[in-house]
Amino acid sequence: MGKYINPFTDYGFKKIFGQELSKDLLIDFLNDLLEGERVITDLTFLNNEQLPEWEDARALIYDIYCTTDTGEKIIVEMQNKSQIHFKERALFYLSHAVARQGQVGCLWNFDIKAVYGVFFMNFLLKDNVQFRTDVILADRETGKLFTDKMRQIFLALPVFKKEEEDCETNFERWIYTLKNMETLQRMPFKARKAVFEKLEEIASVSSLNEEEHELYWKSLNAYRTALSVHEASIEEGKEIGLKIGIEKGIKQGIEQGIEQGIEQGIKQGIEQGIKQGIEQGREEGKRQQTLSIARTLKQNNIPPSIIAQSTGLSLEEIEAL
Repeated sequence: MGKYINPFTDYGFKKIFGQELSKDLLIDFLNDLLEGERVITDLTFLNNEQLPEWEDARALIYDIYCTTDTGEKIIVEMQNKSQIHFKERALFYLSHAVARQGQVGCLWNFDIKAVYGVFFMNFLLKDNVQFRTDVILADRETGKLFTDKMRQIFLALPVFKKEEEDCETNFERWIYTLKNMETLQRMPFKARKAVFEKLEEIASVSSLNEEEHELYWKSLNAYRTALSVHEASIEEGKEIGLKIGIEKGIKQGIEQGIEQGIEQGIKQGIEQGIKQGIEQGREEGKRQQTLSIARTLKQNNIPPSIIAQSTGLSLEEIEAL
């Protein structure tokens, strides 16, 4: 176990950012995230049950729901694994926070407060390899902000590669510290940023009492187990995908016609043999090549009927191979 808690565990994430005792850490982080845009002076934690939950993913997905001193709603979420339709899920999350502001009665005029979603991701969004992605509602042609009532900020942690000495802004210092916290031997940036002294105090494993230590250990174990299962499923998926890809490639090759010479063949030897057969132009060579192709297909468990249809051989000839 490291000197500091792992902020990617449910316990670590909530201890650093999700409790009254340490809410000034979250305020500081959000102000650095939104530097030059606005300043948050206080916030209040809200009931997370107002948002949709998926219990089977809680070891790798967890969130904090709060409102600022001026009424904006902020969802800060940690995502440790990729998820199908993740962007849509994030939009669904924020839409709930918008819709729940609705009031009954004819006097309400849809005066909603802005909703922010901040998503830490330990993976990359599909077709997006940048570290920070800011999503706003803007006019398509002019790029002018249409409304500031919904904002999504995605932070792809694997993209952030800066070392301690390379961090130029307070926001970068936050990201470096969070990403490397479990392996740090000392808390960096304390001389430059006073809030990191409190972060060191909050995140120190040695400061945990017996009950807190047990809770953290369970959370860390759940996090590591879930990641292991996730990584195993990825490897298994790769193997299945490879097998399906090979089978699909074989079928496509057969459908395109072996005699015409296909660019994507079953194997390099088949492709090479077809070219040689065409170049030689000998009937016997074609015959031997066809038998060779059929034999390979048979070894790859292709049904005899498909082999017969693709090669012109009879079922009896195929059976004799």
